[in-house]
Amino acid sequence: MTPPPRRVKQWLTGQNGLDKLRMEEVDCPAPGEDEVLVEVHAVSLNYRDTEVAMGLYNHHKSVEHPPALVPCSDMSGVVVAVGPSSKNTSDPLKSPTFRLQPGDRVISTFAPTHLSGQVQAADVANGLGGPAPGVLTQYRVFPTYGLVKVSDYLSDEEASCLPIAAMTAWMSLNCMRPTGKIVGPGETILCQGTGGVSIAGLQIASAAGADVIVTSSSDEKLKRAEKLGAKYLVNYKTRPDWDAAVLEATSNAGADIIFELGGALTLRKSFECVKFGGLIACIGYLSGKQDEAGDRTNTNLLCLKRNITLKGILNGPRDKLQEMLQFYEQKGIRPVVDRVFTFEEGNEALKYLYSGGHFGKVVIKVKN
Repeated sequence: MTPPPRRVKQWLTGQNGLDKLRMEEVDCPAPGEDEVLVEVHAVSLNYRDTEVAMGLYNHHKSVEHPPALVPCSDMSGVVVAVGPSSKNTSDPLKSPTFRLQPGDRVISTFAPTHLSGQVQAADVANGLGGPAPGVLTQYRVFPTYGLVKVSDYLSDEEASCLPIAAMTAWMSLNCMRPTGKIVGPGETILCQGTGGVSIAGLQIASAAGADVIVTSSSDEKLKRAEKLGAKYLVNYKTRPDWDAAVLEATSNAGADIIFELGGALTLRKSFECVKFGGLIACIGYLSGKQDEAGDRTNTNLLCLKRNITLKGILNGPRDKLQEMLQFYEQKGIRPVVDRVFTFEEGNEALKYLYSGGHFGKVVIKVKN
């Protein structure tokens, strides 16, 4: 294995605009105790990354971002150097089960300390790409517990798509209903849009035997979603009452799970077309963070109306990511990569993602 270089390149954001990202050269880091050095091969982008770069990711009031930050959280790469192992195995973060070897293919976890169960404020405070340094760099040191091995059937670009988008979809489908039920045949899932989370949700739900409804403003994107297994397609530009279309497709029953990614302009309609006792997974806010002034029906009443669960989804723990990876390999699921940019085009990749023209995931190839 080629030794790491003395100097490496990385992207930085001052959280002051997508047009102000800059590249710098720094000394290559070295791993400490229970750490490994990873050669980053690919980085996938999330909408969150654009918000961080624009200084708009501010709804976690207890989290403060440093003035200059390496952006992005999702990467795939190869372990190239391993630090010494701790002898304090009573610490759950020092467990020998996390140990890695040079040559291991790995992906990052968004909040490295979130190993299992409910995410906590301390985990969010260590989230990669804000407030902790991100992964849009050629080499990065990780704690061993912040990485998970990934199967060789996935390319570097595909593997990099899994930590946030696919994990968020997996949690929404399998980990958030009060009954503990996981997605399966006889159920209908509504995926808003054709971005990374929705397309991952489409692939997972279809592989599990559920029916999937996909909404989009593009007939071309809807046709692509159909090829991936979508059973019902709704163009919300030609059918602005898309909630009624969902009820029609489900014989007026509604969707068992809704991937709520729009926010201000879509949530009310999601309440109208979710199944009695169903789940609305609150994932994003692409249409805004505040309701229109004339539509302020109390959320308490809207939840009561169809006896539903409204659940915020903030990624998921390491053990659920490993569970998801087993399902992906069993079903042969390959994440959908819309476009691949070079490392030198990192700023352009973020602008492209923000434009909203993508289908699936946008990836930066770090290693040529």
